[in-house]
Amino acid sequence: MTPDLECSALTKRFDQSLAVDDVSFSVPPGSFFSILGPSGCGKTTIMRMIAGFLPPTSGDIRIKGKSVLDVPPNKRPVNMVFQHLALFPMMNIADNIGYGLRRKGMAKTEITRKVGEVLDRIGLPDIANRKVDELSGGQKQRVAIARCMVLEPDVLLLDEPLGALDLKLREHMKIELKALQAAFDTTFVYITHDQSEALVMSDQIAVMNAGRFEQIGTAQELYYRPDTAFVAGFVGDSNRWAGKVETVEGGTLALRTDGGLLMRATAHDRTLATGDRAEIFVRPEAIRLARSDADLAHFDNRLSGQVTSLLFNGAASRILVQSTQGGPEIEVTLPQSGEFSDVGRGDAVHIGWSGDQSNCFALDGAA
Repeated sequence: MTPDLECSALTKRFDQSLAVDDVSFSVPPGSFFSILGPSGCGKTTIMRMIAGFLPPTSGDIRIKGKSVLDVPPNKRPVNMVFQHLALFPMMNIADNIGYGLRRKGMAKTEITRKVGEVLDRIGLPDIANRKVDELSGGQKQRVAIARCMVLEPDVLLLDEPLGALDLKLREHMKIELKALQAAFDTTFVYITHDQSEALVMSDQIAVMNAGRFEQIGTAQELYYRPDTAFVAGFVGDSNRWAGKVETVEGGTLALRTDGGLLMRATAHDRTLATGDRAEIFVRPEAIRLARSDADLAHFDNRLSGQVTSLLFNGAASRILVQSTQGGPEIEVTLPQSGEFSDVGRGDAVHIGWSGDQSNCFALDGAA
């Protein structure tokens, strides 16, 4: 099957700065693909090259198998939704959505029909005559998407479109966007620095750092099986310790942390050897709480400590535990029921986790 979008060896330089470094990826038809990364990593540059606003220094961009490098932005079969939606306040909603169709010279009756159809598909059939300032933030977001989708693009590009919304509306719009993408059955390419947006909505996610893709995979693959230390640290929350590898046996290693703790973990970097510097990452939800060390005998990593803080966030509440053996505080997901549902600051606890639930990578910059 021909991908809706395919970028090959895409590179962009600005003078001496390398913004995008030899990036290749493809997006299957009808899928939701996100590029996730910190500010300045190059994700917006990629999107602007796809849209035609920036020429690549080298590489190719193909939409439905055809190169678009020589196609101007207004002729490419893509549309773009920006963070600032740029709806026209002097026009009603029908005129906003039909603006691109009028620019194409379409007949008025056909424009009315198409605008009506797309309003039905975004679930707002009765707002055609309303003004932009009469809409809620979520409604404006759907209208901005409708204005793009009425032109029937092969690919819709979304440049952090939820960034200007308040937290509760952003959470709602994650679900809305995924539902709209499925309703239109159009390929969405979405860029964001917000991992929650990417994890919730995407079929595939590319994690980007310093101009390159660190890993492309599903949300589950990135979260549970990161390929690099950057992905392990950037996607989701993790406790992390740096130290020196003491032993390596098969796919398991023992690492002595800089604070003196001995930990066992899966060696995702199979080049790690005794004496190497490395980092261990452990998810807060992978750590179990107990009242005694004996209750954790089946775990190969066990520590005792004291609760220093309760981080209440409903079902996602966590505690911070200071180990009696020292080192940084350890973040642990708090069970919602049972003997630890009322745990408080100063309580003595034991914690444990399995080595196969830890990720270990060579420490960046290590010899």
